[in-house]
Amino acid sequence: MMLATDNTELLSTTFLLMLYLPILIASFIVAVVLTPGIRWIAREAGIVDHPDEARKLHKKPIAYLGGFVILFATLIGIGMSYTGFIEQPMMMKQVPFVIVFGMVAIAFTGFVDDVWGSYSWHKTAGQLVAAAAMAQQGIGTKVAMGFLNGIGVPRDISEFSFLEPSVILLDPITPAYIIGIIIIALFILGACNAANFIDGLDGLLSGVTAITAIGILAISLIVISAITPEKLVLLEQSMPVDSLGMQGIEGVTFIGANIVLCMAVLGAVLGFLVYNFNPASIFLGDTGSLLLGYLCIVMVLMLGENGQTHLVIAGMIVFALPIMDTALAITRRKMSGKSIYEPDANHIHHIFKRKFGSVKKAVFALYGMSALFAFIGVALAWVQVVGQVRAWIIYVIAGLMFGLIGLKAIKSARRFE
Repeated sequence: MMLATDNTELLSTTFLLMLYLPILIASFIVAVVLTPGIRWIAREAGIVDHPDEARKLHKKPIAYLGGFVILFATLIGIGMSYTGFIEQPMMMKQVPFVIVFGMVAIAFTGFVDDVWGSYSWHKTAGQLVAAAAMAQQGIGTKVAMGFLNGIGVPRDISEFSFLEPSVILLDPITPAYIIGIIIIALFILGACNAANFIDGLDGLLSGVTAITAIGILAISLIVISAITPEKLVLLEQSMPVDSLGMQGIEGVTFIGANIVLCMAVLGAVLGFLVYNFNPASIFLGDTGSLLLGYLCIVMVLMLGENGQTHLVIAGMIVFALPIMDTALAITRRKMSGKSIYEPDANHIHHIFKRKFGSVKKAVFALYGMSALFAFIGVALAWVQVVGQVRAWIIYVIAGLMFGLIGLKAIKSARRFE
């Protein structure tokens, strides 16, 4: 690994993009090469999606299991970051193994549903396993800190003056930590199901995920570009020291890990889109849709590694299209007295398909909407990082956006009652 203080240009956006570009290329190539084989296996095993007249628009059975393409291609990209081929700056942490564990757990959960079908609680259990693994490593648990700090709730258990000293030693089981665990679970459950809901047109979820990865990558690069030489020195001084007295072995920030993840996911979905765009010859299935939802929310949560809740909110805006569709679906079904898992033909992609008359036009229109959300999220992150606006502005704008989405959901629900 490289010592960053030798040259501050090592943390420039251009340098980092070129440094991590091989990960994107490798993931893309693996996806392109692997997809035909996975497609053949799915067809031979009879793991295909049959059309119906109500909701599924394809005319013939299409192979499932595209999620395994995403899984393997992303893992190859992540694996490259652990080799000497990608020589990361010393301050960068590697992608935590618990994220890889979560990927496998989520993909296996979706695979069981694709092949045998499963009750909703099976899916929930698999997603909670991935959330628990992330919480064990503290990924996402600090997201609550900024929020708690803003409303005056103690971030550390030792701030509760009525506790005995023996109880205070239980730290780090803090209010922020507990709320952070709840946030992780809710975010993962929500994102996985949101991705699953929106996966209804050829190439839609794959393309939206690519746009999300680009947006999160942009925010990560904005954050690291704001690190001044003075801040860089302080970061290096805070690096852990190993038994040999070497600094920086473990790194101090997940920014590098997030860039790796963004590049790996982006390469995987772009390679898969070669076969998944209309007319698709292979679908993601639940294996892929749940996995992509998980990967998107992991990238969002890692933006808040030190409690920068405003950056997480900006990341959620980048991922807003699946959130909007989920809000519409849940509200519509609840107001109609139906289960939130009961399928219908009134998702946003169905509405766009009816409006534009073709799958391609509907998908491109939804790509444009997703790109608009991504632009807003990245712009808000940029103006906050460079100090042009306060963090609370992001909360206000996000509240207005999601409030309008909620009102639209209620209006839509009443129309379909």
